[in-house]
Amino acid sequence: MFTELRADDDAVSPVIGVILMVAITVILAAVIATFVLGLGDQLQTTSPQASFNTDLDTSGTNDNLTITHSSGDSISASELYIINDGNEATWETVGSSGDVNAGSSITLEDGVTNIDSTPVDLTQTVRVVWRSGEGDSSATMTTFDGTS
Repeated sequence: MFTELRADDDAVSPVIGVILMVAITVILAAVIATFVLGLGDQLQTTSPQASFNTDLDTSGTNDNLTITHSSGDSISASELYIINDGNEATWETVGSSGDVNAGSSITLEDGVTNIDSTPVDLTQTVRVVWRSGEGDSSATMTTFDGTS
């Protein structure tokens, strides 16, 4: 009797191949599902995190509203809008250009400072709004509710 011992290794390679194909399929499905479900949209521009303070001074001839960037991210002056009674202008039009950092401020004088060629009316709401350069995102940074 002649007995031959053989090692049967033929099944190892196909099993590893199937495991690799399943892993690749799962990874591809996860990537595609991320974008289909909209999770990839969260990579858009996020609004800056900044705090602004408003201070009303009624001691002079005209009321003055000072808006100050108190803390947080630096923001381009061309992306900050001052909105009053339906009129709007950029921070750089009303104040200064460049970046608005902590400590930067502008002062709006009631009836004197112009926003979009219209005098500021401090009896109306004044809002500071950030808009991205592309215009697809915006956020209200602070609101002054008016003196009336």
